[in-house]
Amino acid sequence: MSIQEQRRLGMTDEQRRREQRSWYFYDWANSAYVTTVATVLFAPYLTSVAENAACGYAGTVDRSCDTELNILGLAVSPGSLVFYVATLATVLSALVLPVVGAVADRSAAKKNLLAGFAWLGSLAAAAMFLVTGSNWQLGAALILVANVCLGASLVVYDAILCEISTPEERDAVSSRGWALGYLGGGLLLAVNLAVVTFDEALGLSTTMAVRICLLSAALWWAAFTLIPYLGIRNREPVGVLEERGGLVKQSFGQLWATLQEMRRFPMTVTFLLAYLFYNDGIQTVIAAASVYGERELGFDTPVLIATILLVQFVAFGGALLFGRLAGRFGSKSTIMGGLVIWMAVVTTGYFLPAGQVVPFLTLAVAIGIVLGGTQALSRSLFSRLIPAGREAEYFSLYQACERGTSWLGTLLFGLVQQWTGSYRPAIFALIVFFVLGLVLLSRVDTVRGVRDAARPPDSTQPS
Repeated sequence: MSIQEQRRLGMTDEQRRREQRSWYFYDWANSAYVTTVATVLFAPYLTSVAENAACGYAGTVDRSCDTELNILGLAVSPGSLVFYVATLATVLSALVLPVVGAVADRSAAKKNLLAGFAWLGSLAAAAMFLVTGSNWQLGAALILVANVCLGASLVVYDAILCEISTPEERDAVSSRGWALGYLGGGLLLAVNLAVVTFDEALGLSTTMAVRICLLSAALWWAAFTLIPYLGIRNREPVGVLEERGGLVKQSFGQLWATLQEMRRFPMTVTFLLAYLFYNDGIQTVIAAASVYGERELGFDTPVLIATILLVQFVAFGGALLFGRLAGRFGSKSTIMGGLVIWMAVVTTGYFLPAGQVVPFLTLAVAIGIVLGGTQALSRSLFSRLIPAGREAEYFSLYQACERGTSWLGTLLFGLVQQWTGSYRPAIFALIVFFVLGLVLLSRVDTVRGVRDAARPPDSTQPS
């Protein structure tokens, strides 16, 4: 019996379910930022601000202007800026998140770390209200801080999943968390849709309406983080390596040892590589959806928000559906089926006719069905492939390619758009990520992976 299972024996079923309900609400909290800010509003808004800077700001933007930004001597298309910023955010995450994971694994205050990163990220998101005119630099800096803080908080959040649920429960628990996140994000997005649609009736300019919506998402993220902060118990770390020095030095020592011993878990590494590719594709579709809909298909902001809102509510049911399918067919097979649907999505996206809402909404429904389920099952499957006491460290690697932090996909999307001047080949190019992810995932032997993770390394000692 593992150390984790021994620890769970001290909890009654009701205590465990109570903590799980509190845990769900961090998905509810941060999804407001992911949907309203990272997915729908901030990419087109920052693009417009960048166009103001490139073309000259005179109250309106000249859409025919083809001037590029000059950033450190490099010519950057305003339409690609947001994707390059997302790329930089992931590079920073790759440096920061593994250290966060190592610290979290040694910390007896995981919920404090979770809340601290969440509140710092929500503060950066709230400051986006101040991004106006041609000040794209402030917007780029704030989205960097918010995205890195989101990733750091999710490292801790995902690690807590292993403390509050048994392996048999995790598909269902993870799926419920994702489902509640899509519901919460969708409810706030519905309110924001009304604000943007009826901005004139409310006495607001379109720009002010968008800024208010950005602020509302930040406040939502901060406020609902209180529920997991108050409802989850802190626990003493288990299974950590004996290292000398303070917490930070010990954490770096454990991180180095973990990176060295990853060779003992080939199935875990293979899954992580698969997830790196297919999640990059998913995250880039999410990040590019609003820009693609506006710039390539010609839809205005209310249509885009309504479409993303549809995705949110369909994804609520999709996450629960995939949880049930996993119980029948297994997590791996269900995820692989979802990846086939994702390949069909990006192929269909290439051929979507401009200005026609019905095909666009139909594709949105397909995205919603697979979106939450694919991600929820990936999280729960990965949780079973990692050794006890290393949850946050391994999830820090997982989060480096998680929501809003993909870099291969956003980089490819931005480059193809800049090379071709069109978003259509850029969206279709993402199929390569789903193909590679599917091939690698097919090579994961989950039975062996779970067995390897349950076998403690010789150097691991109980704390």
